[in-house]
Amino acid sequence: MTLPGTAIAALALPLDNSFASLPPSFYTRLMPTPLPAPYLVGLSAPAARLIGLDPAAVNEDTVAMFAGSRVPERAQPLAAVYSGHQFGVWAGQLGDGRAMLLGDVATPQGPMELQWKGAGMTPYSRMGDGRAVLRSSIREFLCSEAMHALGVPTTRALSVAGSDQGVVRETIETAAVVIRMAPTFIRFGSFEHWFYRNDEASLRILADYVIDRFYPALRDEDNPYAALLEEVTRRTARLIAQWQAVGFMHGVMNTDNMSILGQTLDYGPFGFMEAFDAQHICNHSDSQGRYSYAMQPQIGHWNCYALAQALVPLIGEVEETQAALDVYQPEFGAAVDRLLHAKLGLTQIPEQQEADRQLLDGLFGILQDSHADFTLFFRRLAGVQAASNAGDEPLRDLFIDRPAFDAWAERYRARLRAEASDDAARKAAMNAVNPKYVLRNYLAQQAIEKAQHKDFSEVERLLAILQRPFDEQPEHERYAALPPDWASALEVSCSS
Repeated sequence: MTLPGTAIAALALPLDNSFASLPPSFYTRLMPTPLPAPYLVGLSAPAARLIGLDPAAVNEDTVAMFAGSRVPERAQPLAAVYSGHQFGVWAGQLGDGRAMLLGDVATPQGPMELQWKGAGMTPYSRMGDGRAVLRSSIREFLCSEAMHALGVPTTRALSVAGSDQGVVRETIETAAVVIRMAPTFIRFGSFEHWFYRNDEASLRILADYVIDRFYPALRDEDNPYAALLEEVTRRTARLIAQWQAVGFMHGVMNTDNMSILGQTLDYGPFGFMEAFDAQHICNHSDSQGRYSYAMQPQIGHWNCYALAQALVPLIGEVEETQAALDVYQPEFGAAVDRLLHAKLGLTQIPEQQEADRQLLDGLFGILQDSHADFTLFFRRLAGVQAASNAGDEPLRDLFIDRPAFDAWAERYRARLRAEASDDAARKAAMNAVNPKYVLRNYLAQQAIEKAQHKDFSEVERLLAILQRPFDEQPEHERYAALPPDWASALEVSCSS
């Protein structure tokens, strides 16, 4: 294990590759396609230190490794095969079309896999070129680290390396490579792949690998495969509850984008809720609204059903499979209830349960009617005083229908008084769970536009701000303001 504070050279990373111990049918070994004349766009210092890299010692060799132009001595690059449902339709074989696994590094938090994204074509690229563009790479880099700082389970991002090499999308853009980090990149679709091929032996090998490496306690259960499904279902429910609580929208909740560890995986056309609209669709490619904010909890459950179907041959009994899935709704409901109480600074009191439900329903009703800014509302709510409306004005400014807000605020104050809430203590607690700073699309766009002109200062600044989302940071107040009018015209799609 790399000890904290011990710096190692990027090309000498002590890589292992546990995934490579699986049979060759699970992956294809290959080398990345070098990115010409790479340069560093962004680096997450905390992620670097986690794997033993010194952020201050980045040199040309390090950047070349970040870009896939040089390969660490102990790397065993490979691209994994998987399948999946995309927008609810079986898509068949997919796989790492532009991603390659370097291997895994031992860290104080356990093994961490490193993966290039955008390092060239693989056998699974289908009609793609295996590259990522600077625009989408910066978005994934920033959001991965922002979500980690928010406390939401997620893959991490170590770095972004860019190049002047052209890549054709809707227009000609420049290429980039992100290094992503996670304990594993195995997805629901990894299991679906073997189920739909009627290959129970490979399905069992994969399930045993996941249990033994990531869920070893489940090996002692009467039915470890049913226990695996139940645990993944619980984690998925809790994850999506956290998405809802911070206003995060994934945009492409296909089964091949769902982590077997219950982490946020594959940042494409994501978005954070601004003007609240439960039906908001952050993905311009999602014409039917399948992955809208309001639909995310239901789709999470649907995806768990897809995983369950793939695991039925191992679990054996449909009833036991259904029992494992049945934990989703109560787990999600309990997690959302807990998170929303914390966001409102309320204690969960059994005798207040029904009144609290009505209070929350009323809140989301007025947020919807006035399209109040989601992040600003919860952050400013901490300033409400239990005894008077003296702290209400910053909140009232977010509402078109101010009388409706006033009526709700009186109910909220009464609830605060019912538990003898202390204003100062409650404000501190609420500010510790309601972020002041999130990655709004327009902030990412501003950083991207500067980076396209080789100015990476805004990527660095925005990353630093988002790594402390709950702190006041008065010097960065403008990053917490309402988005400008032009921001409403921004669109992100599956090419993002």
